[in-house]
Amino acid sequence: MPDRSVAIVDDHPLLMEGIGALLKRWGGFALTATGNIAEDIVSIVRTHRPGEMIVDLNMVGDVFQAIADALKIAPETKIIVFTASTSPDDAIRALDAGARGYVLKGSPGEDLFQALQAAQHGDVYVTPAFATKVIGALQDKAVERQKAISNRLSVREEQIVKLLLLGKRNSEIARELSLSDKTIKGYMTNLMAKLNVRNRLEVVLAAQRLYPPMTIATVTRLHS
Repeated sequence: MPDRSVAIVDDHPLLMEGIGALLKRWGGFALTATGNIAEDIVSIVRTHRPGEMIVDLNMVGDVFQAIADALKIAPETKIIVFTASTSPDDAIRALDAGARGYVLKGSPGEDLFQALQAAQHGDVYVTPAFATKVIGALQDKAVERQKAISNRLSVREEQIVKLLLLGKRNSEIARELSLSDKTIKGYMTNLMAKLNVRNRLEVVLAAQRLYPPMTIATVTRLHS
């Protein structure tokens, strides 16, 4: 079985040498290219199409954009961020850009190896000691997004959403709010647009995230 090709983009030559030595010691990897600025991420992917790429964040250029651009060219390349940044926001930005791993410098070498292995199998790896902070930040952002969506709903739309969560059909909602069926359908169309969903069931699922204490009375009636 041929060695997996790996590229490294980092502006610290000694660190690149150290990673290269680790790859050689682990076996099964072949270092095919190196770079030291964000633009190199894109150019290396375009030229070499490595299986994995290890990149730092602290380099000249926009590394996050470079990751996203590189993956448009070669989505099969698995990018691992190897950095000193302990900012959860940086980790989230990197993962949102398409990185398959976020490993902190100073971690045991085994962490980088595990990240490469996880990426190869389609998984995402974050340094374990740092992962809790990343998950917490993701949850906070999700809550903020849901609050922002909730704040965009009108009083009437909130009424309809809460009745949906009780398992009410459109006709039942119309009677309860003294509106026509056609008006309720219009509100449903607006809700789908605001919640960025495609159908009634997805409106309900999105509503559950907006109003977590409420539950659906019956699932079988959601499609009516």
